[in-house]
Amino acid sequence: MKQNRLLSDASQLFCQNERCPARGQIGARNIVKHGQKRERYKCKVCGKTFSAKEGTMFEGLRKPVELIVIVVTLLSYGCPLQAIVHAFELDERTVARWQKQAGAHCQKVHEEQIMQNKLDLQHIQADEIRVKGCTMIPWMAMAIMVSTRLWLGGVVSLRRDRKLADALFRLVRGCATPLRPLLVLTDGWAAYPHSIRRAFREKRPRLTSKGRCKLVVWPELLIGTVIKRTAKKHVVEVIRRMAHGLEEKALHLLSSTSGGKVLNTAFIERINGTFRERLAGLTRRCRHAPRTSTLLEAGMWLVGCTYNWCWAHQELSRKRGDAISPAMASGLTDHLWTVKELLAHRIAPSPWSPPKRRGRPPSLGRPHKAAPIKRRTGLLRLKGGALCPSTR
Repeated sequence: MKQNRLLSDASQLFCQNERCPARGQIGARNIVKHGQKRERYKCKVCGKTFSAKEGTMFEGLRKPVELIVIVVTLLSYGCPLQAIVHAFELDERTVARWQKQAGAHCQKVHEEQIMQNKLDLQHIQADEIRVKGCTMIPWMAMAIMVSTRLWLGGVVSLRRDRKLADALFRLVRGCATPLRPLLVLTDGWAAYPHSIRRAFREKRPRLTSKGRCKLVVWPELLIGTVIKRTAKKHVVEVIRRMAHGLEEKALHLLSSTSGGKVLNTAFIERINGTFRERLAGLTRRCRHAPRTSTLLEAGMWLVGCTYNWCWAHQELSRKRGDAISPAMASGLTDHLWTVKELLAHRIAPSPWSPPKRRGRPPSLGRPHKAAPIKRRTGLLRLKGGALCPSTR
């Protein structure tokens, strides 16, 4: 019964019209049912009608919702696209389009539920994956919150350069509470420390009135690097060092977040293995390599959001004695979401604000003066300034 109310409960709907004063308001009693044959609703404030699927992943799709949920669930568990095509007799382009729509919707859910809550991250780890695609070699950089195993997002790029690291830590910066103690652990890529310092900065006003504000790195920011040297596919040496901050403070944050006793990147490597298992395009030596970076990015957001909201984490569940997801451990929700609940989640638009009044404000104390009436004098002004009789 709860699953059926996800799309048809009028009390949980809101108007998404950008010009409506009641947009995004739930429970305002401005939404009424409109029509008997089709499931449509109407806003009594602006008069706009919309479908029950508007704002969800199912918007514009004619296939049954149950079929779409099954296909997206299989995609989030690593089932190859070709297997789904043969099992359900669907077109390959249809399944790819559903994956793109589900990935775009999951990215919006991530931005609304995680990036707007400003979490106290304390300890994060970041790493990148080299993906073997069809006629391309893209890179996928991701980050994780260690204490709750919450996936903080990822970035896909065709080049492994500074822009990739900057984009990743701008994404992480949007999830973090400013000026809190933070430990960031990465591998030995030289671009990471500089990108972290650029991302976690705050403005400090100058003492003089001239010039722009100075950007200062967070005072309690700690950056550690873990470099592994291998020989014959075995790790023979591990170099741990601090790129920014004191090691004593880093070890204190490690113990408080249950992140181990020494500097490590074990948690981000585990989630890399999870993504290689769940995302079909990341499996090694496969015949279904991704052809475009757009489809790879959509699959990344789909797997990451279902990992955060729909899957019970084994280590978290063992500690608490119940099925716990990373989103539940972070305090973002109180129950495990189903895949249908994730895909049917509506993103509320920003609250409506009246438009700014442009132009000169009317004078209150002075009486309104009428504009002078221009009368035709029968004269025509020439280019030099002389007047001559008009021929009209």
